[in-house]
Amino acid sequence: MNIEVAEKYKSYPSSIRREVLNLRALILKVTQLDGIDFIGEELKWGEPSFITKSSGSTIRIDWKKKTPECISIFFNCQTKLISTFKEMYPNDFEYHGNREIRLPLKKKYPVKKLEKCIELALKYNLIKREL
Repeated sequence: MNIEVAEKYKSYPSSIRREVLNLRALILKVTQLDGIDFIGEELKWGEPSFITKSSGSTIRIDWKKKTPECISIFFNCQTKLISTFKEMYPNDFEYHGNREIRLPLKKKYPVKKLEKCIELALKYNLIKREL
């Protein structure tokens, strides 16, 4: 893990860190799927970001003091990803604008559905014509 990224994870309060690291583990699990050319994790805009070589779109995650009851997963706002997720899962996630899904800390969220969203993002450049 990149030192800057590790420091970012360490900066979260311990209860938040556990949830953010669980989300990170989920994303890293999805990066192992066929067709995803994951090259690593780095900070972008001060947020842990998951980068592919060319198969997909970068995903960022973070916890913000201004929304302390949730963690967020961010997608590129210039893609059709959020609108696609809204069509697929209209009532399963809390969407904000065209780039963010907020995941509540005190409620379970649909992990399998989130895995699919992550997969679509990490394969976006391969499938964008189908969306």
